[in-house]
Parts: sequence; structure tokens; C-alpha cells
Amino acid sequence: MRLELVSLTAALGSSAHAAVAGEKRLNNGLGIKPALGWNSWNAGQCNAASAKFALDTANKFVSLGLKDLGYEYIVIDDCWSTKSRNSSGYLVPDPSKWPNGIKAVSDQIHSMGLKFGLYGCAGTMTCAGYPGSEGHEVQDAKTLASWGVDYWKYDNCYTPCNGGRVQTCGSPIGNTRTWMTTMGNALQQSGRNIFYNLCQWGRDSVWTWGASVGNTWRMSTDNWNDWASVVRIASAAAGISQYSGPGGFNDLDMMQVGNGKLTPAEEKTHFGLWAMCKSPIVLGNDLSKISSATLAIVKNKDLLAINQDSLGKAATTFRPSGAAAPVSGQLYPYWAGPLSDGVVVGLTAANGAATLSVNFKDVPGLGSGSYSWKELYSGQTGTGTSVSFNLASHDMVVLKVKTS
Repeated sequence: MRLELVSLTAALGSSAHAAVAGEKRLNNGLGIKPALGWNSWNAGQCNAASAKFALDTANKFVSLGLKDLGYEYIVIDDCWSTKSRNSSGYLVPDPSKWPNGIKAVSDQIHSMGLKFGLYGCAGTMTCAGYPGSEGHEVQDAKTLASWGVDYWKYDNCYTPCNGGRVQTCGSPIGNTRTWMTTMGNALQQSGRNIFYNLCQWGRDSVWTWGASVGNTWRMSTDNWNDWASVVRIASAAAGISQYSGPGGFNDLDMMQVGNGKLTPAEEKTHFGLWAMCKSPIVLGNDLSKISSATLAIVKNKDLLAINQDSLGKAATTFRPSGAAAPVSGQLYPYWAGPLSDGVVVGLTAANGAATLSVNFKDVPGLGSGSYSWKELYSGQTGTGTSVSFNLASHDMVVLKVKTS
């Protein structure tokens, strides 16, 4: 959802590097790898919350070859229901948007070999003013299960707040873990395994406990479809990479590639960093209007393989010999992370056109010696003890490195 910005400065203190003492990962058999899918909000906000948009997108997953690459979740965000519950307290799909109801759509999407998701909110209302799930968690979870819902995005608007309920509370009462856990328990008891996406904007150091409650958790405020958002979110993710792993991952928010604001170079960096950081890759564009350049990015098999690597370890920054230290809130040029069959290395020209070089001996997980590498956007390959690239402003290269 589109929410006002909330600073992560305090949240990313020492707790981000503390051990997750006593926490166990949610064991619902889902989220073993980062989710791949699509969400309606960035594509059309309330106008995209319909059966037609869901089914059209599902068909695009097939015709564009996205399904074959592992994209599977079709998620409808806010505004899908009527503005009030029925007399028995149940959520009601808006009949003008869902003339045959939700289950008919989820059944059709399932018949295509895909999965279906919906959106809800922990407070009294959703961010757009539709019924929230507070006090109805068990009822709503069972309703979702009866509709065949596979994925539940759970937002944080109109939750307990000093001074009264507001959409985005700057002075909350209590801890988001409380209401996120209440819904999580309801989903666990619903009779259906439902992927649980916590969307509470990185509050209450969610990365330290999110894995015990859900399958993925938003670690920041929203991606606002600009370069500043890519910088803000990725730089914050670098400090909490250790909390991602099979069954639960830091969620860097929905993708903004293909939505007209990022340059082609920025789209590459956005997608490359999200893939390396093991974020869910949840597309947010209208697939009926996708350009060939954006389609090539989101269909990059090598980058998707990095994201879906079985080790499930998120990349973070590293400091080569002689390089300046990272600065909080700024995007650092040097990234790396372990893979089940090598190491991924990312170089990004965060502050303008640059020539970026790295000796492999400085990369965590490598060391002295010669390595073979492949750059995953261009397909360029090579061997040696180092690499160097001339990059345009805000551009990125992503390398898969193996022992020669």
C-alpha cells in the first residue's frame, strides 16, 4: 500500500545484528524459496482489484512464459471487498468486481497451475478504507481457506494508535507482533496452508521475529517507484541479511520495474539487488503493457536462479581493500552472497557513472586464486583473479563466480 514514510534509523540499531535467540521458523511448508508472483496495487491500485485483472494477469503469466520460470502467485491487493461486512460478519467480494465470487477465480487460476492471493489488514479498516480483520481473524482465515486462497498479504493500517485510529500511525499502542501473530495463528488453524506475508513496514525489528510468525516480512516502508526508494530499501536490507533463510525472507516490497519512473539502468539495479537479497520477486506492473526491455529483466533465468538458490542466503555489502566504508542510507557499490554452487557478486554505480573493479580475494567466500565468472545481464564470461566494469549511472552488473 501507499503509506507515509517512516524512518528506519532507530529500527536498524543493534537489534538488527542481534542473535535470534529462541526463535523458531514458521513450519507451514511454504516460503522455502522467495515467492515469485505479481500484485495488483502498483499496476492499478483499486482499479486492478478485480476478477478480470486477476485472470488476465494469470493468462499473461502463461503466454509471456513467466509461469515456466517459476512465477506463480497472482495476488489481489486492497479494494476487492465491499465497504462493509455482511450481517454475519463475513467479508464480501464486491459483486461488480467479482461477479462469480472469489472461489470461481481461484479455481480457474489453480487450473492453470498457478496460485491465488488476497490482501487484508490488521486494523479496523484496510489502508483504502475497506473492512479490516481486527476481531475477525479466525472467521477471515477460514473464509480464505474456503475460497482456496494460497497467499495472504496482511497490512498494518488503522491499528491501535495513541490519539485515535488513523491510516498510518506514528505513535502506535502496542507491538505489531501481537496482531500479526493473532492472524498467523488463525491461518495455521484454517485448514489450509496459506503463505503469510507480513506487511507492517519494518516496525518493531520484525526481522528478528518475523520468521516465527510468517513466511516473509516487509522490512521497510513502501517502494515509491523512484531511485531514492531503491537506495533506501536496499541499503537497509544489507544490515539485516542474516535474518533471511528458507521458510522466511526479508521482503523489500513489490517490484516497480515497468512502471515508467525508473531508467533502464535503475530497473536492472532494482531487480538485481532484490534478486541477490533473496527478496520475494512480486511484479507490480500491468503485464499487458510490459516492454520488451522490462520483460527481458524479469525473465532473466540466471538472476531468478540466484534468487531461488537452495541455500537461501541473502547477499550483503562487502568492503574491498582500499574502498571507502559504507555510509548509512546510501547504496554501497559492492555486494556479495554465498550460493549453493558459487558466489554472487554485484557491482552498482550508485552515485553516477563509474569504473568498478574488484579482486576476488576481497570477496567473502572466495579468496586468492583464479575464478570463472558470468555476468548475468549481458551473458559475458571470463576467468581471472579480478574483474572491472565501466558502468553508466545507477547501472549494475551481477556476476556468478565459481572456481576455475
